[in-house]
Amino acid sequence: MKFANFLIKSALLLSMICLPLSAVALSFVGTHDDDFIAARRAYEKKDGSALSAIFQQLQDDHYVLAPYADYWLILLQLGQADTIATDQAVPQFLEKYSDYLFADRVRGEWLKSLAKRQEWASFYAEYPNFKRDDVAVSCYAADGRYLLSNTHVSDTQSDSLTKNTDDQYPSEFAAAKSLWFVATEQPTNCNQLFDHLQQAGVLTDADIWARFRLALQAGKINLANGIIARLTSVGSVANAKLLDRVNDNPPLALSKKIISTRTRYGRELNLFALDKLAQASAIQALTAYPLLMDSFTKDYQAVFYGRLAYFSAKRLEPDALIWYKKSLSLSEAPITGKPIFDKEQAAWFVRIALRQNDWPSVLTAINLMATDQQQEAAWRYWKARAYKQTGQGVEANKLFATLSTERHYYGWLAQDEIGDAMSNPPNFYKASDSEIDAISDMPAILRSEAFQRLEMRWDAKAEWAWATRNFDDKQMLAAAEYANRKQWHDLAITTADKTTSLHDYELRYPTPYRNLIKVSANNQGVDEAWVYGITRQESRFMHYAKSGVGAAGLMQLMPATAKWIAKRAGWDNYNSSMIHDLDTNIQLGTYYLRYTLDLMGGKPLIATAAYNAGPSRAKKWLANTPLEGAIYAESIPFAETRTYVQKVMANAHLYTTRLGLKTISLKQRLGVVPANGSLLNTPAIEATPSVDSIEVPNSL
Repeated sequence: MKFANFLIKSALLLSMICLPLSAVALSFVGTHDDDFIAARRAYEKKDGSALSAIFQQLQDDHYVLAPYADYWLILLQLGQADTIATDQAVPQFLEKYSDYLFADRVRGEWLKSLAKRQEWASFYAEYPNFKRDDVAVSCYAADGRYLLSNTHVSDTQSDSLTKNTDDQYPSEFAAAKSLWFVATEQPTNCNQLFDHLQQAGVLTDADIWARFRLALQAGKINLANGIIARLTSVGSVANAKLLDRVNDNPPLALSKKIISTRTRYGRELNLFALDKLAQASAIQALTAYPLLMDSFTKDYQAVFYGRLAYFSAKRLEPDALIWYKKSLSLSEAPITGKPIFDKEQAAWFVRIALRQNDWPSVLTAINLMATDQQQEAAWRYWKARAYKQTGQGVEANKLFATLSTERHYYGWLAQDEIGDAMSNPPNFYKASDSEIDAISDMPAILRSEAFQRLEMRWDAKAEWAWATRNFDDKQMLAAAEYANRKQWHDLAITTADKTTSLHDYELRYPTPYRNLIKVSANNQGVDEAWVYGITRQESRFMHYAKSGVGAAGLMQLMPATAKWIAKRAGWDNYNSSMIHDLDTNIQLGTYYLRYTLDLMGGKPLIATAAYNAGPSRAKKWLANTPLEGAIYAESIPFAETRTYVQKVMANAHLYTTRLGLKTISLKQRLGVVPANGSLLNTPAIEATPSVDSIEVPNSL
């Protein structure tokens, strides 16, 4: 659901931003499409009169996208001063469009308006219906309870709300404390909530120091200054300037000892300076650390070594494992029951232990994770592997058996560990024509199709995600087949991927353009399943795909890379406009795959990393000794590239069967990567990362 929620939020946000129409490729099919575009222009110009007239015409003619014109009208009305008329219009709108994806966006904006005016009775009457994740609304909801518990409540409000005593705050007010512990700026209205949390003693000094450290570790200096200003004994102009000096030049701040270690503020700033050094170089941080060690408690020392370990691990430095163990030995967290490492630190503890082949440490690191993180597929798989490597076969097989029923990268690796005899084959299902017809008649599907016609891709995906949000497996596969027949390969794949018990692998792993891909793959002598695996991940077979960094076409080539490939391949007539031509894009892409494969010693795993992040980076991630392919992939420092490589290799594994090619296990396909220094020199051209141009990457 995260992907679906992201698409819905993105589409609605785009609707709120006044984008020039030239930014959207539009194809006009009929008068009503023209009128719809005119309605959007009127909304962008905030011309309510023109928008209202167009909406009336679209509604009278039952145009499928007419509700969007009404949606834009209500957004304009929410921005006007006539609150009485708005408070009457919004409930009617919400009732009329209760089954539309934009209804909750309107509800959220209305709730904010009500909260600003302290119309709490109306706010709390509507608030239970709000389903979106909106921090501003959450802050209003919690703060409203506080205000009602500490101020006079009108007779109207008292009919629907219960007043709390001054020393007894509602549970949601205490729960709102979770909104505090983030290293990013929260909406402005949350500051009033935080003020009240602090006044009530719910937000303690320790909480303020904790978030101050979070902000510093994230490099959010202005936020850190705002946080610490809540402590009157600490927040000052002089201290803010001192923080700026430390941030600008941490080595100088430490060497000149400009920060006192006698105060909590000084110790935090010294820790921050060390943190910045550790981020750049472990040697620099370790050289400066002895000057401060005596003034640091064990807790501070544990934090320092934990952060040093994390940064070193992301640089793939073997000593990182030493620093993790040092931090663990100093930490008092096991005694207090608090997590020792944050989510990213814990993940890299596992990864660096894997690269060291230290299986007991892998097990320790995973067991230190929070329960929800331990349940992620990656850590269940590596925990099972650690059990197996440490002689705990029964525990290992229990985890492998459960994981092997899941249809993803780690599930297929788990299958490799226990063999086909113990794994359950998937249940295949083909949707009937009547099931597909039922999908085609759904209003949200019809709206999605209209947006596809207008080439408004994000809106089309948002409507599609909304239509399929509560589908069971059979409905998902019927919808995927409908999208497949329309040649919306991206929607077909994404939808078919969501099934849990029933599956259709022809829809999950389609083979469009095979006449082109097979020829190019054979010409370059590369595995056709690998080419399909790359293309599925890059563009979902949508030739118009373009990534945020400019990569284009079916195989998502950067223009500079495509030009370099064409020149190297001797294409004298190549020009930049050819990058979207299907045959050209595939030929250039497969040529570059062959090139990177040769450069990476014939290892598809490393070549995949090189295709995404560049050959020099892919080689930099090698170890001093050969690595199991799955460990190399797991320890790629770039989250997007790590996910990309794993998905491409899993794709290729499945495409081998789809294409009728000779099958091997996923673990065999990943293979063993050679030691550093065993490959050819870095080329003159680097590919620019371009992950999941159609599907939003998991790291987002």
